Amino acid sequence: MSDDQLRGGSTELRYRLKATQLSRPVVAEAFALIREVAGRRLSMRHFDVQLVGGWAMLNGMIAEMETGEGKTLTATLAAGTAALSGIPVHVITVNDYLAERDAAAMRPIYEALGLTVGASLAEMSDSERRVAYACDITYTTNKQVAFDHLRDRIQLRGCNTQLGLNFIDHEQRPLLLRGLHFALIDEADSVLVDEAVTPLIISKQGQPAYAKEILVEALTKAKSLVAGQHFDLQADSRLLTLSTEGKEDLKEWAQVVTGLWRNTRYREQLIMQALRALYLFECNWHYLVDEGKVKIIDEFTGRLMADRSWEQGLHQLIEVKEGCEITGEMETIGRISYQRFFRRYQMLGGMSGTVHEVASELRSVYGLSVARIPTHRKSQRHHQRPRVMRSDTEKWQQVIESIRLKHAQGRPVLVGTRSVGASEYLSGLLENAGIEHCVLNARQDAEEARVVALAGARGQITVATNMAGRGTDIILGADVAKFGGLHVIATERHEARRIDRQLFGRCARQGDPGSYEEIGSLEDELVCSQLSPWLRRTTHLLLTMGSWPCEAIVILLLKYAQTKAQRRSIRIRIQMQKMDEYLENVLAFTGRLE
Repeated sequence: MSDDQLRGGSTELRYRLKATQLSRPVVAEAFALIREVAGRRLSMRHFDVQLVGGWAMLNGMIAEMETGEGKTLTATLAAGTAALSGIPVHVITVNDYLAERDAAAMRPIYEALGLTVGASLAEMSDSERRVAYACDITYTTNKQVAFDHLRDRIQLRGCNTQLGLNFIDHEQRPLLLRGLHFALIDEADSVLVDEAVTPLIISKQGQPAYAKEILVEALTKAKSLVAGQHFDLQADSRLLTLSTEGKEDLKEWAQVVTGLWRNTRYREQLIMQALRALYLFECNWHYLVDEGKVKIIDEFTGRLMADRSWEQGLHQLIEVKEGCEITGEMETIGRISYQRFFRRYQMLGGMSGTVHEVASELRSVYGLSVARIPTHRKSQRHHQRPRVMRSDTEKWQQVIESIRLKHAQGRPVLVGTRSVGASEYLSGLLENAGIEHCVLNARQDAEEARVVALAGARGQITVATNMAGRGTDIILGADVAKFGGLHVIATERHEARRIDRQLFGRCARQGDPGSYEEIGSLEDELVCSQLSPWLRRTTHLLLTMGSWPCEAIVILLLKYAQTKAQRRSIRIRIQMQKMDEYLENVLAFTGRLE
């Protein structure tokens, strides 16, 4: 068939998809059409396993496909078929870079089928995003589409929506979205699970709740309090409570000072926020100071969340702590959770390379089943024996030695760190050692495309945070495969093993060779927060013995620490879901939840 005949066939197929409501034989024809168009326009024909993944997503499942198996191309099967049947489709991913990249890469396929495609990005105006959402297929981020839906809900306040949208004056109340019909979620575990505890809040800038002098006083007093005596700090659960002695000390101090400090509730709340700012939030780990402003770092993606702030004076206390200009307290206009938002879609599907660990949670919260899709080619990813050092100093020395060894073999190396501070510290050590390298973290987010494009070149060394994890395709340079492919070094375990596996998945993609290793220490944050002091002393003693069986026991204890952290995260998400449902029931007749 000629290209014109294919386009005519897609027009005829539209009617049959609508008439049969996505019946299996007609969907098979649609998949065949999309596969042929992809072969002609992009020289990429879908593999059999990708057809299976597309079918799973179209039927409301999460397709677990190994990293590098072409999930972006697989999504065109489900998205294209649904769009041909007249269903507006949102393809949702974790950041603007991936949304813009995927929309541009897959546009030739959709346009050949007679479909329109757009991208709704953060820097766009409302009118530009409205045009993007009017397309048959819209690529966007989970944060952007959820906020746009929340803005529409705010616009509709005071309207009788039961009469239908046709009775609303759209010139006076212009809406961004056409409704929530079909969402295909890339990196579904990150969007639906990891970010489920993050409330989405639309707010406006208000006046600072506290004067700068009060904030400075709060931090000064908080520094004088002693941990274990005046307050209890639980690092693993990030909880902080004032002790009876601490409350008495504050009460005596309040007799000397005046004003707000005489009020017990305000006094204790502000001092506790000051203690959190001092002991629970670290620069270059939880936030960056950029252009004189405190910007929050997303723990799971390593990217900046410049438009978010902490509540109840915490953000302002951290600004004072870092010597920044104090911003106003944000006044909430509307809020929604990811758990409640995504359950509003009529159809929901997704894909990820690391999802089976949370399959039961996805089923209970969203009603989504997980389908594990086999790989197209046999994996050649090799796992080297993990190593645990007694101190961070020993760990970084071992990391540099491993980099030297792989670099001498002509292999590209990707080193993953958990924080911006760790990536910059390692970068300094490499500079002192005379080793050329590139750094990718929240400070260099504008250079992401360039750094990623070079990361697979022969002898290239890249130090990166989680930004080099999900959705990052590292293409091997010429002749790199014969030297062993990309080597990945993880310098610290994350709380969720899935995030570690995303980093390892940057190597050995689509049958290419590759390897990865883990080099940690007993001073890593996960060990210090999850293992009790006597267990940490035990692990140190076992490592001092120096035998492999002892080191194996230490690795098992690290797995225990990681499992403990994962269970805590699950409990938090379950508690948030229950609270969400409780508030929805309580406010059903008395107020609004959004």
